[in-house]
Amino acid sequence: MGWTPLVAPLLEARALPDAALDLTGIAALAFTSAQGVRAFVALTDARLPTFTVGEATAEAARAAGFGDVQSADGDVAALAELLARARPGRILHAGALHPAGDLVGHLTALGLIAHAAALYDTLPVDLAPALARLPEIAAVAVHSPKAAGLLAEVLTAHPAPHLRLLALSEAVAAPLRAVENAKIAVAPFPNEPSLLNLL
Repeated sequence: MGWTPLVAPLLEARALPDAALDLTGIAALAFTSAQGVRAFVALTDARLPTFTVGEATAEAARAAGFGDVQSADGDVAALAELLARARPGRILHAGALHPAGDLVGHLTALGLIAHAAALYDTLPVDLAPALARLPEIAAVAVHSPKAAGLLAEVLTAHPAPHLRLLALSEAVAAPLRAVENAKIAVAPFPNEPSLLNLL
C-alpha cells in the first residue's frame, strides 16, 4: 500500500505457568485470538470443532491442525451468535486472563453452556524504542481495548496530535477518546482489511 510499517506491540503475551485444561464433556472450542490458539496447542493435542472470532484466528487454528473451523468474521457478539446457531454442545473459550469481551456471558445469556480457560496474560512492553520514533509515525493501528488503553496513557504523557489512531472496533476506540484532540477512525468491520483500508 506504499506505507513503511513499524511493528511495535504495546503488549506481550505470556503463558500462565499454572494454566490447565479440563476438556471433560467439552464439545467445541471458541477462540477470540490467535494467541489463544497458540496457548491451547501448547497444552494439548486435542483438536475439537472450533469457532473463531475472525478469519485470522481461524487461519491460526487451521495451521495448528484444527480441521473443523468456523469463523464469525466479526466481534465477540458475532461469535456468540454463530455458536448459538450451531449449538455444538458444551463450549470452552480458551483465551486471556483478562479477555476484552465476555464471550462466556454472551453464550450463557443465549442458553448455551460455556466455560472459560485462562491460558495466557498480556503484559506491557518497553515502549522506549517506539516512542523515539513517534514524530515520524503518521498512523497507529490498534487491535484491542487493552492496547488502546495503554496507547491513550502514552499519548497523554507524550502528545502527538499529528497521529491518526485507527481502531479495529468501537470497543477499541473507546479508550482512545480520552486522548485530547485525538484523530480517531474506526474500521466499519472488525477485521484487518477494514482496518488497513482506513489508511
